[in-house]
Amino acid sequence: MSKSNSDNRPAPFINVTPLIDVLLVLLIIFMVISPLRHSKFEAQVPTPPDPTRKDIVPNPLTLLVTIENDHTLRLNNQTDMGTVEDTAKLSAKLAQVFQERQQNHTYRAEMIGRVDLPEDARVEKTVFIKAPRSTSYGDVAKVIDGIKGAGAKPVGLQIDGLN
Repeated sequence: MSKSNSDNRPAPFINVTPLIDVLLVLLIIFMVISPLRHSKFEAQVPTPPDPTRKDIVPNPLTLLVTIENDHTLRLNNQTDMGTVEDTAKLSAKLAQVFQERQQNHTYRAEMIGRVDLPEDARVEKTVFIKAPRSTSYGDVAKVIDGIKGAGAKPVGLQIDGLN
C-alpha cells in the first residue's frame, strides 16, 4: 500500500516567538514613555465670594418652571399653571409669552445683531426647570415635553439651592 501525498506533508506550525518579541518591545516602550507623559490634572477651585460685591439682579427675561412637591407647576411667580400630569396651561402660557416676545422683538443677547437668521430663531425662549430631588425623572420629562411643545429652546435644569 502506498501512502497518499497528504500524509507526507508537514503539519502546520505557527511560530509565536516573533510575536512575543514584538509585544515585549512595545511593553518596554510604553513603560519607558508613561512616566514622561504629563499627568497633571488642573482643577479650578472657585474663590470665595467678595463681601463688597452687590447682589446680582436676575434677568427679567428668565423663565423658571417650578415643580412643587404636590406636582403643581409654577411659572416664575405665577401659580395655577397646571400639574405634571396636565401641562396644557403651562404650554399655553409659554406659547403666549413667546408670541409676545416675537411681536416685541425681544431677542437673545447673542442674537440681537444676527439679521441673517429668521426672527423666530432669535427670540429668547430659554426656560429653566426647578424640581425637588424627590421628583421622579419621568415627571420632569413630562414637564420638559410640555415646555418643548410650547416652543422653548433650550431647556435647562436648575440645581437645588439656587434661587
